[in-house]
Amino acid sequence: MPVPVDEPPVIQLLCVEDNPDDVELLGLALERADPRRRYRLERVDEATAFAQALEHEHDVILCDFNMPRFSPYAALQILAARRATIPLVVVTRAIGEEAAVHVLRCGAKDYVTKDKLGTLPQIIDRVMGERRRAAEQERMSRELEAAYRRLKLLSARVVAAQERERTVISRELHDHLGQTLTGMVIHLHAAQRAADPAAARRHTDTAMEMAQGAVNQVKTLSFSLRPAQLDLLGLVAAVHSAVQRFAEPAGLAFSVDARGREPEELDETASVAIRLVQEALTNTVRHARATRIAVRLHFLPGGRIGLIVADDGVGFDKQALLSGQPGEHNVGLYGMIERVELVGGRLQIRTRPGHGTVVRAVL
Repeated sequence: MPVPVDEPPVIQLLCVEDNPDDVELLGLALERADPRRRYRLERVDEATAFAQALEHEHDVILCDFNMPRFSPYAALQILAARRATIPLVVVTRAIGEEAAVHVLRCGAKDYVTKDKLGTLPQIIDRVMGERRRAAEQERMSRELEAAYRRLKLLSARVVAAQERERTVISRELHDHLGQTLTGMVIHLHAAQRAADPAAARRHTDTAMEMAQGAVNQVKTLSFSLRPAQLDLLGLVAAVHSAVQRFAEPAGLAFSVDARGREPEELDETASVAIRLVQEALTNTVRHARATRIAVRLHFLPGGRIGLIVADDGVGFDKQALLSGQPGEHNVGLYGMIERVELVGGRLQIRTRPGHGTVVRAVL
């Protein structure tokens, strides 16, 4: 059986012409010049009918130059007022060069004389191609502008996130580590001034205990910034340690599963994965009232990392929480979204009240 050949699409032409015979001649000329093409011609001859015809889709407008009730200039004004992008080609009998240049400057895409209609299919193809390219360029410009706006917003959020993290670190250093070190200094001075050796020893022992506490505080703060296990033992070990640090004090059962082969050298996506796990665990411990949490890592081709963090907690209304601007109530979720976007990844949060939460990310 012969293979069916797809028929070319019908080209819709709006003919602005006061003489019906000329429209029929146009159709015959197009059929002779390109028998493989199919054209559908619609005729109008005045402004009201032209405006009504624009309610329907047309590929090209063919407009006569000399008409008693209408003109290409009037047609171009209507197109401009409607911001329509349909190309207009002037089809006329011989006109002067000055008139031809003027109508082109006013917005017509081309013109052809009625004694050379054999070139009309090529002109129609060209102006339709120009229209497609202009539409594609406009679409790309809109997408680029939207991406630029998104980048500006994301950059502002990144700066805000950095300031929030610096504030947290500053508070930790001042409220915890600073107070611990101050207490050490006080006890060491007291040990120096003590006349009783036993009292001096007690102050020294207390200072030693506080020093050990300071060391532990530094380790905790360092781990929250970048776990040492990440560089020493790899991502799986670092994630397991992070989950253990959060889950055990909260009485949560937990599991950490890994699939695929972990790369020998980890890039910045590994740090993002750790921070996502930490943020998800923080939200679970603070808000979810969960009994169990599960974490799964999947090492994908091309150095990508898949991550799933799931809990059996109370869930939340994601739409309501993310519909407003970033604030104290949703700063953690926005932080997760921003971190993933910065490394070109994708983040999905699946949850609803009473049904737990699943965070999926591909980095």
